[in-house]
Amino acid sequence: MLKWSLLSLILILFTGCIQQDIPEYRPVHTAPKTKTQPKPIYSALPKVQHKLKKVEDTNFSPDYMYPETATTQPKKKKQASTKTVTEQMSKEECIGMIGQEKFDRYTQMLGSEAGIIKRCVLLKPMQ
Repeated sequence: MLKWSLLSLILILFTGCIQQDIPEYRPVHTAPKTKTQPKPIYSALPKVQHKLKKVEDTNFSPDYMYPETATTQPKKKKQASTKTVTEQMSKEECIGMIGQEKFDRYTQMLGSEAGIIKRCVLLKPMQ
């Protein structure tokens, strides 16, 4: 059994190393293609012949097509000013809501008490 396996292994190695006759690549010359018209997809004529209608534009109005009135722009919503925000909530209410420690920390982070009071106004509806 060992002899047969060694013999088959050696034969496989030799067949890979032997120069094989590979035919040369020769391009195949074909006749030049002629241009032909493509076949239509629908070769049959339609069954119904439609007549075209004449369009009458008697209802044309330049006032309607080109109005001279200026277009109205959408109204902008007014934003709440800082005065109304501070009037809505006082410093004591804000401290009562979030606590003195958070109030001091947020005052340092935001730079002023007005910023933390705005934040309290935003947090109040969530509670």
